[in-house]
Amino acid sequence: MNLPLFTPLLPILAGLGLAGCVAVGPDYTPASSDVPDGWKRIDTTARPLTHAGATGDLSQWWQGLNDPLLSELVAEALQASPDLRTAQARLREARARRSVAAAARFPDVTAAGSARRSRSSEETGSGDARNSFSAGFDASWELDVFGGVRRGVEAAEADLESSVANLDNTRVSLASEVARNYVEVRALQTRLGIARANLASQSETLQLTDWRAQAGLVSSQDVEQARSNREQTRAQIPGLETSLAESEHRLDVLLGHAPGALHARLATTAELPAVPDQIAVGIPADTLRQRPDVRAAERKLAAETARVGVAEAARYPSFTLSGSIGLEALTLGALGNSGAATSSLLAGITSPVFNAGRLRAQVEIQDAVREQAQVGYEQAVLTALQEVENALVALARNRERVEALTVAVESARNAAQLAQQRYSAGLIDFQSVLDTQRSVLSAEDSLASSRADGVLALIRLYKALGGGWPHVTEASPLSKDAP
Repeated sequence: MNLPLFTPLLPILAGLGLAGCVAVGPDYTPASSDVPDGWKRIDTTARPLTHAGATGDLSQWWQGLNDPLLSELVAEALQASPDLRTAQARLREARARRSVAAAARFPDVTAAGSARRSRSSEETGSGDARNSFSAGFDASWELDVFGGVRRGVEAAEADLESSVANLDNTRVSLASEVARNYVEVRALQTRLGIARANLASQSETLQLTDWRAQAGLVSSQDVEQARSNREQTRAQIPGLETSLAESEHRLDVLLGHAPGALHARLATTAELPAVPDQIAVGIPADTLRQRPDVRAAERKLAAETARVGVAEAARYPSFTLSGSIGLEALTLGALGNSGAATSSLLAGITSPVFNAGRLRAQVEIQDAVREQAQVGYEQAVLTALQEVENALVALARNRERVEALTVAVESARNAAQLAQQRYSAGLIDFQSVLDTQRSVLSAEDSLASSRADGVLALIRLYKALGGGWPHVTEASPLSKDAP
């Protein structure tokens, strides 16, 4: 190969290399937002349930509920959930796209070889047969003079980091959904137990009333009222059983099972998980750092900002180099001779001249997409703050409701017992007995639902704080090869 042929192109290559330090388009700077210093809904008076201390490790917050079966279900979901597998596949896609974008920085090199035999026409030529053989390498390279490729790589890396954050956010959502449905299962089992216990009590009342009617102590109207009261309670049970089956089936699907697979494991009734006396929620800035959905929105903004540079670079000239080295000979054995070497080098430049404003419009389009990502990030921040504040209010008010309903249940039971005794003594009519029985059922059911609401509010708080994913920061997204 005649290397001096390439010497005149060296200054051009050096100049293009220096120009390659330029990258058009805006440089991304981390997005900023106004974050309050503390939570507005933390009540610092009278046994506060939450306080602004350090949140600690929330990566496995469900273990703090001290329910072994719940911990097992969450662990299984984090291994086999269809939602998680989808997020992992999207992460693999993002890594592959980053590799595709990075490959554009390097030349394309191809190898080729051919063997040809041809015969000329006897009318126009000698009619002799001729062989030819060739082998060599072809290379082409588009120089990234204005940084379009670098901006593309920058966008792909931000997309990859956004996919990592989305995977973590899927873990957060999955853990909270499993816990939420599990609590609903336990709450419905408790409410079913209350309804069945009241049904049994009302059946005894009906039997007693029937005996008294047969003895002529009360009218048949009391018997029918007692029967109506019992059947109204019985009518609540099918609806509760339906809701229980639906909650179990949602758990099945979350874990990647067919509906009904977890029924045997959930059949044994257990108490609802207890809400801790104190919960440290940290400060708003901690929450924004903790929440992967906010991180995903910020990385999406970074990616769309970089793509503005990609669109801008398309408006500038592009420079390409192509060349080839190889061997050509009339016989296969002659390919090894020094005279068989061939080489070529071509430098080219193309520049848009007229496109009716299409390229400028592409830049405008991408800048609008970037602005949408900016708004999306700001919205993610506000949503995160809102969810924490809502959960704080729900927790505080729920505790007050549970305390009041606990007293109400105790009073309703006492009233029902006294009414039964006074009715047996003939001091009050039967309607008072029915009213107190209904009050007991209503108060006990409301108390069970409120206790479940308290645990659900705690789960929402843990989710709002960004708990449920391992806080492992990648030194470089380029070094990660597995979800």
